[in-house]
Amino acid sequence: MTNQPELRNKKNTDLLEWYDAIIFAITVIVLVYTFGVRVVRVVGHSMDYTLQDKQLVLISSLPYTPAYGDIVVIDEYTQHGETLIKRVIGQAGDTIDIDFSAGIVYRNGVALEEPYTAEPTYLKETVIFPVTVPQGCLFVMGDNRNRSTDSRDADVGCVDVRDILGKVIVH
Repeated sequence: MTNQPELRNKKNTDLLEWYDAIIFAITVIVLVYTFGVRVVRVVGHSMDYTLQDKQLVLISSLPYTPAYGDIVVIDEYTQHGETLIKRVIGQAGDTIDIDFSAGIVYRNGVALEEPYTAEPTYLKETVIFPVTVPQGCLFVMGDNRNRSTDSRDADVGCVDVRDILGKVIVH
């Protein structure tokens, strides 16, 4: 005959181990989500065809130095007032120029190879080119250049690196 108190204690111990494991897992997920990885929804068509409207993307929100070509998420408290997802075109000290008749973007006098763009850059906004990117800032553009509000628009302009929420790591 089994001893009831021993069986009950064994079940309680097993149950407590499960609770501990679940609480630990939830804590890890919350910490990773809060400090390392976030999910962001793409709004609009400025990144077509790389990213689609309403698509969910995973971003790393760990501190890092943005590089040319990175797709970054920019915080909504920028002058533009909305979260933006754009590609890094220029960094501090770079001179960006655009030949709108030919649709070509230049960084420091060199035409950029941009196979990710939907079409050449014909849409001229309110910024006058050439532009030298200030210290601590980035020049960003959407991949769908003719349907993108980006650094060519004075409301967005060059983006402070402190406004970067993270880099898109999975799309």
